[in-house]
Amino acid sequence: MLNRRHFRVKVMQTIYAMHQHKSDSLDQQEKFLMQSIDNAQDLYLLVLSIFEELKNKELEYLDKVSKKHLATPQERNPNLKFVNNLFFQILEKHDEFHDKLEKRKIINWKLNDDTILFLLEEAKSSEIYKKYMAISTSSFEEDIQFIADLFIHVIAPNDKLYDYLEDYKITWVDDIPVINTLISKQIKALKSMESTIDLPRVFKDEDDKEFVRNLFRKTVLNEVEFAKEYENKTPNWDTERIAELDTIILKMAICELLKFPSVPIKVTLNEYLEIAKEYSTPKSSIFINGVLDNLVKEFQANDKIRKSGRGLL
Repeated sequence: MLNRRHFRVKVMQTIYAMHQHKSDSLDQQEKFLMQSIDNAQDLYLLVLSIFEELKNKELEYLDKVSKKHLATPQERNPNLKFVNNLFFQILEKHDEFHDKLEKRKIINWKLNDDTILFLLEEAKSSEIYKKYMAISTSSFEEDIQFIADLFIHVIAPNDKLYDYLEDYKITWVDDIPVINTLISKQIKALKSMESTIDLPRVFKDEDDKEFVRNLFRKTVLNEVEFAKEYENKTPNWDTERIAELDTIILKMAICELLKFPSVPIKVTLNEYLEIAKEYSTPKSSIFINGVLDNLVKEFQANDKIRKSGRGLL
């Protein structure tokens, strides 16, 4: 579900938090790191469960208005196209999905239905919904396209939803775009009623999990050593004023260059350059690119980089 750049960001944030809190408990911080990654699965389940909650809230509303004393003919016989959307039926029969919700105690929307009610109103007032409901019939493809459009254009970018998710768990902030992209792809991939949504694993395999653990531990345990590699190679930069996040990014990159033989040099350079652009100061990527470029040349000249496998240099 998460890629290695995402894992690198999580490691970077955990090391930064260690520095800020002056924590030296490696085991405790590693546990926090792995938990923050595992929490991405809860975010995925929570966002996906929005669809069933929207359907349930709309059914409750339709039932309530149909029983009004002076209900109109339209209220007594409402348009059920939305609640009968075939995507909801696919989710309804997804036993593994519901088992995971129960096992991981994902009950947020039961306790905070105001967010769901707001999303429902936003959905029903959208042109996407109005156009869909205006046509009495639809095919499987049209049902799925409607759900995909509703998610991409109404639900995923909703500020109220984003604020709720951010407030509920701060470690989700960087996960939200990844999860939204994954869910939109999964919806679009459904081709028939026999299709299902494969619930993703947080780690693709055990190698990914070991990559995270090793990157964190090897960087933290060798911070002093790695700092010495670049401290005399920044003549145009005041060492005391280098952003702390930049020093962490440099140490992590040096760690990969020297202690991860299976990770290609170009991959390491590109990944940390992009992370610097997104998370640090405007000039950070230029600074980090210059330092790492010089370090790689020096490491290669001194035969300090040992990469194994084809195409890793």
